[in-house]
Amino acid sequence: MKKISLAVFLMAVSSLAFSAPVSTELKLGIDPTFPPFEYKDPSGNLAGFDVDLGRSICERIKRKCVFVENSFDGLIPALEARKFDAILSSLSINDERKKSIDFSSALYTTPVYLITHKNSGLVASADKLEGKRVGVQQGTVFETFANKYWRDKGVGIVAYASSDQIYVDLALGRLDAVLDDATSSTASFLSKPQGADFELNGSEIYDKSLFGKGTGLGYRKGDDQLRATIDQAIVEIKADGTFTRLNKQYFKFDVSPRN
Repeated sequence: MKKISLAVFLMAVSSLAFSAPVSTELKLGIDPTFPPFEYKDPSGNLAGFDVDLGRSICERIKRKCVFVENSFDGLIPALEARKFDAILSSLSINDERKKSIDFSSALYTTPVYLITHKNSGLVASADKLEGKRVGVQQGTVFETFANKYWRDKGVGIVAYASSDQIYVDLALGRLDAVLDDATSSTASFLSKPQGADFELNGSEIYDKSLFGKGTGLGYRKGDDQLRATIDQAIVEIKADGTFTRLNKQYFKFDVSPRN
């Protein structure tokens, strides 16, 4: 009898373990300093393209969005430390990051430019930027690009924890240029009075290995079930017109990923 009772007990415990409900929350790591992708409105509430996409994803997978604020350069370590379930913060998909995390299918892509004074005479090449100071945000693909192609050729690469401070220093003449996303730089600086004398310099800077795969959500390695669930939600968002509606709300051009 004792053996039978023990077996029944173990089966019951096992059944409970396998039927335990998945958390109803989806914790998303975000750095709200990238308008119009993620930022805080005048009331201090999170807003932006990524935030609205995240809420649409949560709605489809029937989980409550919880946004966890974190500095951009610390997002991947915080993900690995399980402070949240995924990163949703304009995270470019590239091979270097794939060594430590997995990605969703591509959400969107936006062009990269050098931002300079209108009369700077600068060009986005190492020989023209030699001896100049170029601002980038820590942990971004812009920092990776600048370090890879410009730093060893005499260009001063200045990394900042916040994009806000980058543009303060550009306006004050402490920087000669900034390497950044065109959409974010326009929303946070170029469209404002302090950015009136500055511009997107020249043509788009394109590096397929760093910028060519778009942005996506980042996951811990092996979190395949969550990735598959969210990828299906992304398919639905793009199929039912939600993505197009949000695209038009925030941008004047199509940010759909390139083929």
